[in-house]
Amino acid sequence: MLVMDNNTIDSNKALGFETLSLPQAALDNLHLMGLTQMTPIQAKALPLALEGHDLIAQASTGSGKTVAFGLPLVNRLEAPRMNVQALVLCPTRELADQVTAEIRRLARALDNIKVITLCGGVALRAQTQSLLHGAHVVVGTPGRILDHIDRGALHLGAVETLVLDEADRMLDMGFFEDMARVIKHCARERQTLLFSATYPEGIDKIASQFLRNPQTVKVQTQHDLSALEQIYVEVSPKERLQAVCELLNHYRPDSALAFCNTKQRCRELVAYLQAQGFSAMALYGELEQRERDQVMIQFANRSCCVLVATDVAARGLDVADLGAVINVDVSPDPEVHVHRIGRTARAGAKGLALTLASMDEMGFVGRIEQLQSRESNWVPLESLQGTQGVKPLKASMATLQIVGGRKEKIRAGDVLGALTGEAGFSKEQVGKINVNEFSTYVAVKAEIAKEAVKRLSEGRIKGKSVRVRLLGLSAPGEDA
Repeated sequence: MLVMDNNTIDSNKALGFETLSLPQAALDNLHLMGLTQMTPIQAKALPLALEGHDLIAQASTGSGKTVAFGLPLVNRLEAPRMNVQALVLCPTRELADQVTAEIRRLARALDNIKVITLCGGVALRAQTQSLLHGAHVVVGTPGRILDHIDRGALHLGAVETLVLDEADRMLDMGFFEDMARVIKHCARERQTLLFSATYPEGIDKIASQFLRNPQTVKVQTQHDLSALEQIYVEVSPKERLQAVCELLNHYRPDSALAFCNTKQRCRELVAYLQAQGFSAMALYGELEQRERDQVMIQFANRSCCVLVATDVAARGLDVADLGAVINVDVSPDPEVHVHRIGRTARAGAKGLALTLASMDEMGFVGRIEQLQSRESNWVPLESLQGTQGVKPLKASMATLQIVGGRKEKIRAGDVLGALTGEAGFSKEQVGKINVNEFSTYVAVKAEIAKEAVKRLSEGRIKGKSVRVRLLGLSAPGEDA
């Protein structure tokens, strides 16, 4: 059994799906879904799963595990064959519904793929009728799957991919015997992918009985929700943008990542925040890579206090010591919500998750409560409205762009030396330095930014004159 530990792949380095052996249609579909960079569990599990290995993957809800098993599953399907080629066992109906929806999205790269859900709480007759018309993928709970097997309505002899999702929860719920009975009806020559947030003793028992030379991958839990204070505020649609300002003024986070469900909301909010005097930038789809890189660098080096982003644009974004996450809109997908708020409260630090919800979003909040097994903590909007006259959040740093990077053999030490040597600034006035292929970005205290541009432009780095400019905080793409 091969075990890949957390150091095998740099969890902070985002890898693109194009690095995988996938058909172009699948890559195009992932792009349409807004998936361009893999989460840590995806980066570790997908190459092995796509090669056909059995797999034990330790990953929690919200880590992107559904795509980690869904992509290999879909990649093996043959649309003309109308029989069950893949089976996903889940502990609960709610999880099965989520998995079904995600697999359907992943399967859009193929024609006429049928995915059905078989769980309790729904009449057997309707499910049996659906099975009569055939299916490529079945997602369900062990008990209901067994019901259909025993009635002769479900045949698993052609299953090529078996997924055991949240296997630890299924063990906790006493499903081992049911799981074992279901698995024995599946084809012997198959791929089995087991996903589990924890690794109880029963996992080894399953692996030894039902997996063939499994390879094991694991990632550390991305966040500890116990260190995260979660606060909900009910708003009307017309109050939403102003409520973001009031949250920022009331809680005063050093940095905040504000999630919007749409690109239009991003544009509206960043324009509103800037008009109110906040140091804010936008990150959404259709930005050129250069613009995206510059926005992310400025936010990470504290040259911007509030980053307003869509889920698509924020994939792969990892910022240390993020003070707060603000859900400007509630995500319809509770796992996306958990992934959002998990950007703060990392590495033992405390964090703050603030969610604005209107009446028509309360159903989404209920799904989040169900997923987290905890009730929401609500604060009235009126309690935040005593912040008139409070100065809006301003960035403590500013970012300089130097024309020249690794190609010119520029190193971070060269830039720091130029600033603290001939330019005459102190080391404490200089922040993060990012050296890219053709450009170098350096954060300096905001109050010295213009003078730093002047002195660097008049001086030299590695004996050469350089062009330097101060990056602005205008919303990228607005003028395009």
